[in-house]
Amino acid sequence: MVVRTRLVLTSGLMFRLRETPRPAGSVVPTMVLVHGIGMSHRYLSRLHDALAEHTRVVSVDLPGFGGLPKPSVDVGVERMGSALAEVIGTLGDDRVVLVGHSMGAQWTVEAALHRPEYVRAVVAIGPVVDERWRTIPAQARALAIDTVGETPAINTIVFTDYLRCGVRWYLRQARHMIGYRLQERVAELTVPLLVIRGGADPIAGRAWCRRLRDSARVSRLVEIPGHHHVAQQSAPRAVASAILAHTAGAWPHAATSRSMDEKRSAPSAP
Repeated sequence: MVVRTRLVLTSGLMFRLRETPRPAGSVVPTMVLVHGIGMSHRYLSRLHDALAEHTRVVSVDLPGFGGLPKPSVDVGVERMGSALAEVIGTLGDDRVVLVGHSMGAQWTVEAALHRPEYVRAVVAIGPVVDERWRTIPAQARALAIDTVGETPAINTIVFTDYLRCGVRWYLRQARHMIGYRLQERVAELTVPLLVIRGGADPIAGRAWCRRLRDSARVSRLVEIPGHHHVAQQSAPRAVASAILAHTAGAWPHAATSRSMDEKRSAPSAP
């Protein structure tokens, strides 16, 4: 599989894009994958590969993460999301599906709010911050619980990426993560929202994900039974199937009325 990597500088922020081309004959929308706090494209790699069988996929490393330079100024969710939207504008694509994991859900929602004309739908995998965990110590406890359920391979990626990120930048972003009111922001989306959670995710709880679903104008919720917070890496094909099923043309381009589907469970997959 051919992967093209390039750097994009916008608004003084450096992004890295890792892209695989669209397969011949594919009409599936381009998928843009965005990692969560402390992380990089590495824990999106298996989802990237699963989606790349069907369409063009771009994995984004955000400023300060994945070994990229850390900005000299504070960067809140709104500024990061706005810059991400400008990066999406460089892809030369009509409308993309934005897929964000954990805090990545915040950045992708914000990008869609800034430039909805670039976005077909938003997918929030394991979105944060659940109201039960709206402090940094509570987030740390939830993360510790989740670590027990993840595979050693996933935990290795997570902790080595945390080390690359560094404590100072992580904590600065964690403050923004805790303060961002995702439920209020998804209510302002003018594109459909798909929420995905691992059925055993202790960080993005079921009740919280249902509230997000019910806050958006057009939305659905899918659970991946038996998987935890990093479901996109532990069950990439199940997550990819859910994304493709719910974003490949079944929904309108713009949300014009409230439409809440019942929670649907996706089969587990390796």
